[in-house]
Amino acid sequence: MSLSDIFDKIAAGREPAPQGAVEYLIVGLGNPGTQYENTRHNAGFMAADRLAEKHGMTFNKRKFDAEYGEIDLGGSRVILAKPQTYMNESGRAVAAIARFYKIPTENIIIMFDDITQAVGKIRIRRSGTHGGHNGIRDIIELMGTDDIKRIKIGVSERPDRNYDLKDWVLGKIPKEQRADLEKAIEKAANAAEETILYGIDSVMNKYNG
Repeated sequence: MSLSDIFDKIAAGREPAPQGAVEYLIVGLGNPGTQYENTRHNAGFMAADRLAEKHGMTFNKRKFDAEYGEIDLGGSRVILAKPQTYMNESGRAVAAIARFYKIPTENIIIMFDDITQAVGKIRIRRSGTHGGHNGIRDIIELMGTDDIKRIKIGVSERPDRNYDLKDWVLGKIPKEQRADLEKAIEKAANAAEETILYGIDSVMNKYNG
């Protein structure tokens, strides 16, 4: 076997290098650590995991205070990320990835939990205030704009106003609500894909009914 044949064989075993610049960033919000798995506040992580699973992707890169990987949607390169700071500092990862890959704000999609929506429901927003969600608050502050697309995953309101909000969002989804949450996670993952493929207006019409 010639030296040229050896190089050809090595090259054939490599995955082809992605072509073109990264165009989009999808981020699922949550808290890192096994103690936070399956909590209401980690609905965004669950949606990111579901989207990664659909595409056979693993979160095998660790940089920018995040775990992330890359998927292809309609020929566009898309970063899928889970910040590894705690929720309140989610903006660090989003801003760092967007800055490094030069991803415009209009091409960023954030998936996160929403206590104003019933379990099983999702709501798509083109932009807006943080609505009391500290992860979104930090992202808006560090990105310098609230013009960021978001997919809100319902985890339901507290049973009463006296229930501590932190305890509620860090509590685990009860067994009887898990099937409904799984439906919402699936819808959120699909909505993130469809936002890139078909545009935000189409997705809002489909899921915000």
